Amino acid sequence: MKKIYNPFVAHKGEEYNCFGCSPNNNLGLQLEFIDTGEELVTNWSPKDWLVGYNKILHGGIQATLMDEIAGWVVLTKCKTAGVTTEMSVKYLKPVYIVRGELKIKSRLISLDEGIAIIACELFDGEGVCCATANVKYFCYPERIARRKLHYPGVEAFYKET
Repeated sequence: MKKIYNPFVAHKGEEYNCFGCSPNNNLGLQLEFIDTGEELVTNWSPKDWLVGYNKILHGGIQATLMDEIAGWVVLTKCKTAGVTTEMSVKYLKPVYIVRGELKIKSRLISLDEGIAIIACELFDGEGVCCATANVKYFCYPERIARRKLHYPGVEAFYKET
């Protein structure tokens, strides 16, 4: 298992204020990721202000968690940057925030002609799978991702901190 380094933190100011992964966005999710070889994994403690009804994590936040980790699969496993083109979420059970830290897992299913298919799972604090998603990403050629999207190259995500 390897902790994934966030090379975008070096960007100053508003240029990098990602809701999903910026450690400097106080209202964001501030996700960090581990590479287990086959999957990316993140653990995240739900925030009270992100609930819907009855202490249940808002469904849009659940989708955002899975979309964000899928994006990091593109950065690390597809070795480029991309954009979500389609996402199908299945909400299986309520995610009660009082059950503790969530675990989100994601893995690359396929990469063909610049289209990545990524599977995600969201588990509650008791280890119950509460939501799944299939995410389709358009992946830019690496040279375009470097030039237009500040993609630093895959090696930047695995450097020692």
